[in-house]
Amino acid sequence: MRDLVEIGMGRTARRTYELDDVNIVPSRRTRSSSQVSTAWQIDAYRFDIPILAHPTDALMSPAAAIELGKLGGLGVLNGEGLWARHADVEKVLEELVEVAESDDDPDATITRLQELHSAPLQPDLLGAAIKSIRDSGVTTAVRVSPQNAQALTPVLLQAGIDLLVVHGTIISAEHVGRSGDDPLNLKTFIADLDVPVVAGGVSDHRTALHLMRTGAAGVIVGYGSFEGATSTGEVLGIGVPMATAIADAAAARRDYLDETGGRYVHVIADGDIANSGQLAKAIACGADAAMLGVPLALASEAPGGGWYWPSAAAHPSMPRGALLPVTPAGDRPGMAKVLIGPSNDPFGSLNLVGGLRRSMAKAGYSDLKEFQKVGLTVRA
Repeated sequence: MRDLVEIGMGRTARRTYELDDVNIVPSRRTRSSSQVSTAWQIDAYRFDIPILAHPTDALMSPAAAIELGKLGGLGVLNGEGLWARHADVEKVLEELVEVAESDDDPDATITRLQELHSAPLQPDLLGAAIKSIRDSGVTTAVRVSPQNAQALTPVLLQAGIDLLVVHGTIISAEHVGRSGDDPLNLKTFIADLDVPVVAGGVSDHRTALHLMRTGAAGVIVGYGSFEGATSTGEVLGIGVPMATAIADAAAARRDYLDETGGRYVHVIADGDIANSGQLAKAIACGADAAMLGVPLALASEAPGGGWYWPSAAAHPSMPRGALLPVTPAGDRPGMAKVLIGPSNDPFGSLNLVGGLRRSMAKAGYSDLKEFQKVGLTVRA
């Protein structure tokens, strides 16, 4: 039964929970973390760690996507980002960071980010970036928005992507665009493709179930939120705490599994995961994998130079997100240390997958699917 509270006469609201409101309860025998598997597979693609990158230029250059792929995760390049618009992205990002560090005008950084994204998309640049990832031998994934999915996807397919990510702040099974444009019907769109599609974000059971019915191989839950960097709640008034959102999407996955007689759709958590404990809680709530933002911005390979911003921060008229300083450039660890250690940080911001493995081991579970059954408590 849903926990409803009355917020006024005749108006109720559901009580929901953040990841920090939830705790994992060990209830079985413990095991060695060396006996734990963090591998997961979506469609034909298998990964050693359940980690994707949030599709923002702050995290993913072609080189960073290759490095994440070699570590066993999945880098997602933003197909509408700077690598698709500018020939010398490194120089452009250096300029953006200089504006952010000057701190003379708090709005200047977002204004400059919007200006950089106003440059036209150049299919040749995007194709070259995708080719460099593909030629490395790692799984190649690219993000497009629902607004541009139909126009850009042929370019991506020609470049040889393995996975398509249709990603927006909030997404539905049918996107109605400008007057005169044909709506994007994800069900027919996905049916016509030869590559698996991951779609999101969503925050509730109904929308997650609708996306699963489109034929998506995975559904992204959340908006890439992180305190100080993302402002979907402030700008749009929309938001569902991640623990509840993940659990609701996992329930939709079970319903869809029964509805189809066995088709499994992966749930990918995107937001409010800054340390290994929150990563473990996201999996425990029902996620199959996590799309990381701020944690990966720590890595020396991340092109943001110690700054993080979500992909929605560059929206031309309604930006949702700011540039967040993560760590001084000289102190940035490598991506391998961020994800698989070893760590010298006692608060879980490094060796995220190692922390997940140890949490699973302490609770007695040997793989991710089993760990979704672990007991949970809610803080009073």
